[in-house]
Amino acid sequence: MLDDTDRKILRALQADGRITNQALAEACHLSPAACFDRVKRLRANGYIVGTVAVLEPSKLDRALLIFVEVLLDRTTGDVFEAFAEAVRTQPDILECHMVAGGFDYLIKARVRDMAAYRAFLGDILVTLPGVRETRTYAVLEEVKHTLALPV
Repeated sequence: MLDDTDRKILRALQADGRITNQALAEACHLSPAACFDRVKRLRANGYIVGTVAVLEPSKLDRALLIFVEVLLDRTTGDVFEAFAEAVRTQPDILECHMVAGGFDYLIKARVRDMAAYRAFLGDILVTLPGVRETRTYAVLEEVKHTLALPV
């Protein structure tokens, strides 16, 4: 179970994953040894699963963010499995979620521009196993983007 100090540590690490243990300990009013032990326990218990650098997409030719609804031709285990396995191999696809509702999967992808998306659609998306129909939504403005969970 998390206490208030654990939550404070998690909030601080979400704000700056590169914070030193010394600075984290000071921010959380702990000794460095106690802070280190708590972070180690949070990692061991699966609360902290990794640390990454957040990159600027436009600097890396990935300015266009798109969401795609995917409807499969059949909703059977083998089709779900084949689709999921194929999606995992596609670097342009950042996220893919099986959803309940009027379609089967929601894909989040980043590409250079509309021309790159058109190629992605024709060469990748429609060739994924079981795809019957797609609906694309190009993002005009990112109103909110965060990786931080409320803790």
